[in-house]
Amino acid sequence: MPDLLLELRSEEIPARMQRKAAGDLKKLLTDALVEAGLTYEGAREYWTPRRLTLDIRGLKTRSADVREDRKGPRTDANEKAIEGFLRGAGLTSIDQAHVHSDPKKGDFYVAHIVKPGRPAEEIIAEVMPGIIRNFPWGNPMRSGAASAKPGALRWVRPLQSIVCLFGPEHEETQVVPFTVGDITASNVTYGHRFHAPEAITVRRFADYIEKLEKAKVILDAERRKQIIAADAANIAFASGLELVEDEGLLEEVCGLVEWPQVLMGSFEEEYLAIPSEIIRLTIKTNQKCFVTRRPGEETLSNKFILVANIEAKDGGKEIIHGNGKVVRARLSDAKHFWTRDQGNLPDLETLEASAKKFDLDLKKPLDQRMAKLDALNVTFHAKLGSQGERVQRIRTLAAELAKVTGADLKLVDRAVVLAKADLRTEAVGEFPELQGIMGRKYAVLQGEDASVAAAVEDHWKPQGPSDRLPADAVGLTVALADKLDTLIGFWAIDEKPTGSKDPYALRRAALGVVRILLERKVRLPLSAVVKDSDLVAFFQDRLKVYLRDLGARHDLIDAVLTPDADDLLMVARRVEALTAFVTSEEGLNLLAGTKRATQLLAAEEKKGTQVAATVDPALLTLDAEKALYAAVTQASTEASAAITGEDFRSAMEALSMLRGPVDQFFVDVLVNDEDPAIRANRLALLGLIRAATGTVADFSKISG
Repeated sequence: MPDLLLELRSEEIPARMQRKAAGDLKKLLTDALVEAGLTYEGAREYWTPRRLTLDIRGLKTRSADVREDRKGPRTDANEKAIEGFLRGAGLTSIDQAHVHSDPKKGDFYVAHIVKPGRPAEEIIAEVMPGIIRNFPWGNPMRSGAASAKPGALRWVRPLQSIVCLFGPEHEETQVVPFTVGDITASNVTYGHRFHAPEAITVRRFADYIEKLEKAKVILDAERRKQIIAADAANIAFASGLELVEDEGLLEEVCGLVEWPQVLMGSFEEEYLAIPSEIIRLTIKTNQKCFVTRRPGEETLSNKFILVANIEAKDGGKEIIHGNGKVVRARLSDAKHFWTRDQGNLPDLETLEASAKKFDLDLKKPLDQRMAKLDALNVTFHAKLGSQGERVQRIRTLAAELAKVTGADLKLVDRAVVLAKADLRTEAVGEFPELQGIMGRKYAVLQGEDASVAAAVEDHWKPQGPSDRLPADAVGLTVALADKLDTLIGFWAIDEKPTGSKDPYALRRAALGVVRILLERKVRLPLSAVVKDSDLVAFFQDRLKVYLRDLGARHDLIDAVLTPDADDLLMVARRVEALTAFVTSEEGLNLLAGTKRATQLLAAEEKKGTQVAATVDPALLTLDAEKALYAAVTQASTEASAAITGEDFRSAMEALSMLRGPVDQFFVDVLVNDEDPAIRANRLALLGLIRAATGTVADFSKISG
């Protein structure tokens, strides 16, 4: 079976786009081939800064013939109907049609149409121009002399050449000719921009990848990443250091080079007085370099790792010098930010009103920044007021939450008023990613309580399913208040997530609340702070996602989660207990019996059959129904007491006593007795089973 090699070579594609673009190209082309009737054995995509490549193996040489039977009119139909049928079927004479007989409908014409298959080359040449022209780049550009013409090709960066080769593994391949703009597909590509700019003629994928490597291009991005990671770790190790790994940076740097050359640079040790987070972000953001540290230490060393795209004749000395020069300049700026943030603001007299409002001490730098944030009336959201107004709301909410979490109210309030202060620091202005982190460092420097300083950083947490939770009760309380205020506010102005759109990360905020409540075992009835039932339902949806990710069955969650369930910790505990119960033998058997009881009762209620309001013991004539009545009465009492004590496992155990009596009841008792009174009484007994199990969960929603 032949293989297809496709390469689209351009100017440098932004690193963040490369992986997705290669995946998009594979999907677009393979989908188009399959739709046209061509199957293939496998396809793999590759990418470098200057090329997207597809290697498609085992592609059929031509699409299969398509046979279609098109039914026409009856043989005695009028002439116009027959003419229309002939035109639609592509026939020139009715003699080319076949007559089929149907016992009910009579004789009618059928056209047997055969559409012959097409060569793969023809299909490829047909679909590729459209794929290239309509490629899903975010902001494609036009380039060159032809860019002013209507319909000019748009590409993320100027497209320079196309390779498209098709043929068997051990025979000559052929170019699949097609043209896009002023570029015609060929068998010619080019290697590294500087080391090997000459044209390279290729035949198939093995030949292509080998010649590219000789031309200083490593096609496989994963291999480039492995080279960078291994060389960086080895260079650091040789200097007695360890690499601070950064998967995101590694992915980005891999997308910047075709021939990675790993080097080590350095900066003056005086810059190590700057917090490590600032150093790392400065070097990463501005120069795309990795940082290093002594093994086992948290603070960084003054050595950094850079990745060049050329094999320099001087061993990389000039590249190291140039990068070091920029790094030192950026670190000098960072040191300036760090120092200025610890000094006094020049206009303290204008901040006194704000300081009084928030009980701030204007002798302290971080307090000054919070006062400045309020005095400037910095907007949080046009419909939700300023940051200062938001902090006041969070203070009020946090004071209520502290009663639930047991946190020190004074420390909570202090943490709240300082939590947003670092938004006015120069370090955070330069690196927004350091919100909270810098606030904590400045809080420690001005002597704040350790819990307050930690809460300033932790009030942003958790920011995802794998992020850590706040360290203690103070941070936990502030984080809850911050997230709840965000959700309550945006619900109030009807700015809710819709579909995949969630511009204010409200799903993440709600998941953060769910994680804090469940993982820190906080009992917080949401209706006490959330007055919008729709928002409570949103929390329930996030809880479902969280529990499902932990492996909980969706039907068990639905069985427990009622519309008014606002204590998420209790819902989770019920689901946990129910999971253990229904996976046991007793639970499975009881589930079958109770579902039979509730389904039978529901069916009779739907028909309008009379059901007694209460069970009359005098009408219980059979031993099995008497035994069931006694068992239900006892189980209900014990289960209710256990639930009151929040002991859901014991509640399940109490209900498990119903297993035997329920089974025996359905063996010995005919519910639909001829006597209406007895029937109504027995249905009421089934109602007791439904009510008893309903105190724990809605068993009718449990599958199985």
